[in-house]
Amino acid sequence: MPETGRAAALIDRVVGLSWRGRVLVLGALGAVAALGQAPVGAWPLSILAFALLYGVFLRAAGVRQAAWIGWAFGTGYFLVSLNWIIEPFLVDVARHGWMAPFALLGLSGGLALFAAAALGLGRSFGGGALGFVGGLGLVELARGYVLTGFPWAQPGHVLIDTPLLHWASYLGSLGLTALVLLAAVALWMALTGARAGFAALGAMALLWPVGAMLTPDAGAGPEAAIVRLIQPNAPQHEKWDPEKIQGFFDRQLAFSAAGEGRPDLIVWPETAVPVMLENAARTLEVISDAAGGVPVVVGLQRREELRLFNTLALVEAGGSVAAVYDKHHLVPFGEYMPYGDVLAQWGIHGMASKDGQGFSSGPGAQVIEMGALGRALPLICYEGVFAQDLRAAPGRADFILLITNDAWFGKFSGPYQHLAQARLRSAEFGLPMIRVANTGVSAMIDAAGRVTESLPLGEAGWRDAALPPPLPPTVYARLGDAPMLAIFLVLLGLSRLDHRRRAARI
Repeated sequence: MPETGRAAALIDRVVGLSWRGRVLVLGALGAVAALGQAPVGAWPLSILAFALLYGVFLRAAGVRQAAWIGWAFGTGYFLVSLNWIIEPFLVDVARHGWMAPFALLGLSGGLALFAAAALGLGRSFGGGALGFVGGLGLVELARGYVLTGFPWAQPGHVLIDTPLLHWASYLGSLGLTALVLLAAVALWMALTGARAGFAALGAMALLWPVGAMLTPDAGAGPEAAIVRLIQPNAPQHEKWDPEKIQGFFDRQLAFSAAGEGRPDLIVWPETAVPVMLENAARTLEVISDAAGGVPVVVGLQRREELRLFNTLALVEAGGSVAAVYDKHHLVPFGEYMPYGDVLAQWGIHGMASKDGQGFSSGPGAQVIEMGALGRALPLICYEGVFAQDLRAAPGRADFILLITNDAWFGKFSGPYQHLAQARLRSAEFGLPMIRVANTGVSAMIDAAGRVTESLPLGEAGWRDAALPPPLPPTVYARLGDAPMLAIFLVLLGLSRLDHRRRAARI
């Protein structure tokens, strides 16, 4: 059925532009799609932009043209959604500031290659709706694994702040991505006069109220453990200033000692203790004294011979260390530099490393005993982005414990996107999360992905929050991404079969 209406005419005009004109328009369209990400949250604009992308994709003359369409759209998408990537380079402007525009442009153009591969793949399997959804979905899955993975700003993340988040407990973030892409295809069909598009949109709209009704009540009961979230609000450019380090440390001590009642657990953020673990015996005693003997989780660093680790430690009464967890999923170019020894000759070092050699990876995901609170699955910062790392834990935890330093991400989009992904992890696994950030947003998140208590971005303070109970293991916790991998492969296979049938009729 030929496409009709203003939407089809608009796409025809875009296709008729010069190569440069098409790149600019598609880049702008990608930028609009990114507005669904936190903190803007304009998810209808994201679906509309992907719908128009689908219209352009249908007119691609071949695989190469489809790939260029994907690259132009993806570049605009990542330029907006990942604008926070310039923030780490502005912490020390004199040393790293010159890299900021290159980092944003390089990362955006590089990640856009995934979008290029997605639309090229979809077109090579015959194009159409099946190829579009299957190609983009499969490559989005790959983006979470290739080169250590970077699944930030997936299309499905625009639905985190909606009742559709519930469906992530079945099919994960990639299931949400599939919903966005299917809604975009249905919207395009409706805009071009196809009745099936209206029917599909209506059917998908039912997922909203059903998701709201099925979202479980995961609130904390009266006997729930109380956790104190400590947020010192140390700006990154001041965090390691010798004249201010003690002030930030004393602030956390004061917050730990505040209040009449005593919580069951106190949590400090990532790298909150300015002393190496092996030299911190007296410092940990001071922390324990301020906490009144209450167990305290702290973030700090430790050395093991020449190796440096980003560490979480559980400190019990008297300052004894009951458990240690070393971050294992490190940030490339942030916590370690690939080919660091070579690049160091030109003054290029990891943003979070002090000597250019960067951090070493810990042994992997683990679960630690937290006394009466149960079993915790510890995560440090970036690790909360990877659902597969949570599934790699050697057993099921009662809650997720994430400490982070989002001061690296600035004050606009990065911290809010990081928080949104934390909510997604809780919903995927049916586990509550204690999330403590240096500058915010620190939050208690229930097992359905809802924030129950929080400290706002950019404010120093503390908050006592009840720890919600876990839910039974979710479908996603049991199966992971395997079902969505199968679905995307089936969609591509059906697209190829459909293409062959249509070619046989000609």
